[in-house]
Amino acid sequence: MRLFRRGRQLAHMLGPGLITGAADDDPSGLATYSQAGAQFGAGMLWTLAFTTPLMVGIQMVSARIGWITGQGLAANVCRVMPRWLAVSLVLLLVLANTLNIAADVAAMGEALQLVVGGPEHGHALLFGVLCAGLPVLLSYEAMVRVLKWLTLALLSYVAVVFMLHVDWGPVLVNTLLPRLQSDGAYWQMIVAVLGTTISPYLFFWQAAQEAEQRQRTPDPEDLARHPRFVREHLYRIKLDTVIGMLFSNGIAFCVMLATAITLHQHGLTDIQTSRQAAEALRPIAGDFAFTLFALGIVGTGMLAVPVLAGSAAYAVADVFQWRSGMDHALGEAKGFYGVLVAATIAGTLVDFTSLDPIKALVWSAIVNGVIAVPIMAVMMRMGSDVRILGDYTLTRRHRLLGWLATSAMGAAVVAMLATL
Repeated sequence: MRLFRRGRQLAHMLGPGLITGAADDDPSGLATYSQAGAQFGAGMLWTLAFTTPLMVGIQMVSARIGWITGQGLAANVCRVMPRWLAVSLVLLLVLANTLNIAADVAAMGEALQLVVGGPEHGHALLFGVLCAGLPVLLSYEAMVRVLKWLTLALLSYVAVVFMLHVDWGPVLVNTLLPRLQSDGAYWQMIVAVLGTTISPYLFFWQAAQEAEQRQRTPDPEDLARHPRFVREHLYRIKLDTVIGMLFSNGIAFCVMLATAITLHQHGLTDIQTSRQAAEALRPIAGDFAFTLFALGIVGTGMLAVPVLAGSAAYAVADVFQWRSGMDHALGEAKGFYGVLVAATIAGTLVDFTSLDPIKALVWSAIVNGVIAVPIMAVMMRMGSDVRILGDYTLTRRHRLLGWLATSAMGAAVVAMLATL
């Protein structure tokens, strides 16, 4: 009984960090991890061990900024950079998120078609309408509960790994000891993995969710003056973020490992989409593993698309000082919900045009890479600014992890542009 109570307490403490981490494993991300495993086997697993502390560091910065200030990331960015530049970055974020939604919705439609048949475009339209409507129709508490439950869909990839025969010795060696190659394709894949795990929309989403939690606290301004109250919430943020990022990269590890054991070892190295990964898995690992993999794409897409659209909506509402938040009704936050629905529907409609969703994903990655580094640098500056965070600026360890993540992302962007 005591263990059960502790489990419930932990589940109650988890929220923005867990959802943010799980949303990072969207269908587009799964395609990247599948491609890495199929092309390079276990030789790319070390990238996930490398990026995990960097993800934790930078996401904790965004969460701290959101909770301490009670405002989203874009509103705080406007305080330290010219407004025109902040608006430009936010508009690029909206563009990148919309293209990412297009790729994710297309992947979800293809995955469901593999399992139940029917038209993939019809499935994509259904998912687009669902993802656009749920945040509007559900309250904040209900939406958080839905997103928390959807994180369980990612456990299907853990199940796939346990259905396979894994020699854990070499896996551990490849995870902890990278064997670098001089091949250009190898470094391009490293850039892709890094860009997939550290994405700007995650910064905006987690900061906005923490700000919303702060605003929903009774008498938040009075309670914020009590150090014990603040320390409790900073501990909750740390626990939530660490678990969320470990969960995120743990799932990515399982996807990469599963495709390394099955596809790479059978010579199937040219995998471009999550659908191809699922199809290639069927004759090797069986129908059940194939079904789990395909349905996992649907589940994580239902989780990721509202987060992608929601982060864009929070960012736009912040820079234009609109009322925002899922605890408001549609009539109270028309601009916020308008951006959320428009981004989802626009991304869905891309699936009905001649634009290849994979090309949309490539452009999304490029735009994300361009805007990630300045946003991360500004976040680190805000994290050390007593005018913004007061007595709760970043510790030395947080600064180190945050700047390491920023430097790594900067190097990834340079490498990405050099290899285009």
